[in-house]
Amino acid sequence: MALVAALHVFFLVLEMFLWDKPLGLKVFRNTPDKAAITKVLAANQGLYNGFLAVGLVWGLLQGNPAFAFQIKVFFLLCVIVAGAYGAATVSTRILIVQALPAAMALIALFLA
Repeated sequence: MALVAALHVFFLVLEMFLWDKPLGLKVFRNTPDKAAITKVLAANQGLYNGFLAVGLVWGLLQGNPAFAFQIKVFFLLCVIVAGAYGAATVSTRILIVQALPAAMALIALFLA
């Protein structure tokens, strides 16, 4: 669960701050021209990834175990849906990088 949250903080940084920098261009297989045109959209996307990370951390820190479980399930499902949508519309790599870790965390949560 913490790994999934950390991944989404990394996605936030990539999309909000490194989108048009060498690392962002490499990770997203982007050109400088395309990155310049899409920079504002990417920053918005990064902000949403930050919300997912915060929700997952909230679930980890919540003191009420039953409520914590509900928060974790909700935000992991949000990550899985976002990853599936991204895989269907952008790149199948997103399914592996985003949805798979969340699905594994969700399975682990239910087995715990």
